[in-house]
Amino acid sequence: MQKVKNTYVFYFIVVSYILVNAYILLFDRGMFYFFNLLPLVLFVILLAIFDIEKIMYLMIFSTPLAISLKELGMSDGLNLSLPSEPLMIGITLIYILNEFSHGITDKKILKHPITIIIFLQLTWMIITAFFSELPIISIKYILSRIWFLTSCYFMCTQLFRNQKNIITHILLYSIALAIVAIITTVKHASFGFDEKTADWIVSPFYNDHTAYGCALAMFIPVVVGIILMKNINLVLKIVCLSLLTIFLIAIIVSYARAGWLSLAVSLAVLATLILKIKFRTLLFTLIGGILFFLAFQSEVLMMLGRNNTDSDGDFTQNIESMTNISTDVSNVERLNRWNCALQMFQEKPFLGFGPGTYQFLYAPYQKSSMKTVISTNFGEKGNAHSEYLGPLSEQGFMGAIFVFVLVLAVMFLGYRLVYAIKDKSLKILTIVILMGISTYFVHGFLNNFLDTDKASVPFWGFLAMLVCIDVYHKNQIEEEKLQ
Repeated sequence: MQKVKNTYVFYFIVVSYILVNAYILLFDRGMFYFFNLLPLVLFVILLAIFDIEKIMYLMIFSTPLAISLKELGMSDGLNLSLPSEPLMIGITLIYILNEFSHGITDKKILKHPITIIIFLQLTWMIITAFFSELPIISIKYILSRIWFLTSCYFMCTQLFRNQKNIITHILLYSIALAIVAIITTVKHASFGFDEKTADWIVSPFYNDHTAYGCALAMFIPVVVGIILMKNINLVLKIVCLSLLTIFLIAIIVSYARAGWLSLAVSLAVLATLILKIKFRTLLFTLIGGILFFLAFQSEVLMMLGRNNTDSDGDFTQNIESMTNISTDVSNVERLNRWNCALQMFQEKPFLGFGPGTYQFLYAPYQKSSMKTVISTNFGEKGNAHSEYLGPLSEQGFMGAIFVFVLVLAVMFLGYRLVYAIKDKSLKILTIVILMGISTYFVHGFLNNFLDTDKASVPFWGFLAMLVCIDVYHKNQIEEEKLQ
């Protein structure tokens, strides 16, 4: 009788849905698409309750393919990416409820130095938000950072207890990114791969070619690493070889100069690992290089000022134009944004103007001599173009310090793991994850994308991978030998 009753209930729900759908189609077509999304929403909710791991995979795969409300013409204010950010918000709520009721996060993860730095950085953001010039903007910024961190870092540390899930994460994002790359490259080909179209041709998936190039640069090393790992089957290696081919073609025709530069730096990181150079040696060398630049900055800037090579589509000239700070509009505009950030920092060095506020407040700090044809006073064309100077202006001196400390801690962890791990496949995986993260750290000098889902999923995910390798996997071979 119970089985018969359940059958009748099921048919009643199905017939009712069809009848209501028919009514909406006839009398209120504006609601048709939203109403037909209900089954998908209910399915996602049920899946989240009974199998959160599948929702995590759905979030990861959907992120490169996600389209923002602004791109859809549905919002001029709140700008969520659909469906990735609603999934992130849902995952965050589920995580918080489970954390308060069951304490699901491993204490080893909570006590890890990377996690502690993340907590300190978030705490300082919250403190500076209390003194923000635009409190609503800062609150929105912090909320988005919380759901990025929760879904892309803390939940991933649960996922990556199983080492196979690290590969799954990489493959899901990579396959979705490859779909975007194919669509973008085909569209770009219809314009003859013209450089001027490269910036907007990535729409609606990415807001410009620099963010697109950043994602490609992060995943090129890791797909190479999977190909080289011995414990990966042939089918996956063929898939990764196909992904690598797509990514290499895509990043070349994207004209994303920062992507090219970051890949070159990641190769330099690989060279230092092969030569077994200790991280502290590299750190002292970097500090020496910075001091050298400060001592001879006038001469260096004069030399760079003589470079008048503009990016015009030729690969060689695009490379040369990276150091053109006199006529290249993109480079000069970056200098304009950086100068504004430094002036804002000088005005409010301790607490800054508030998280997320730079793009709405920097306009008065622009000097007429530094403005370009793409300069704006309306805060609609991006942020400080620096993951380091942005926090400096928005959160004061400590905001920038926390960013640099996180970078140094991650790189130190990566080098330590590479030299400690015995298993060759795991060592390769660790190396390429570190190389992928290093590409973003280089991008951080020229752009800032961590306020978007597109960059947050791989960046915080890669950090979670390194932390989980450190906590759960680095000694697995030794433990197996002891048993």
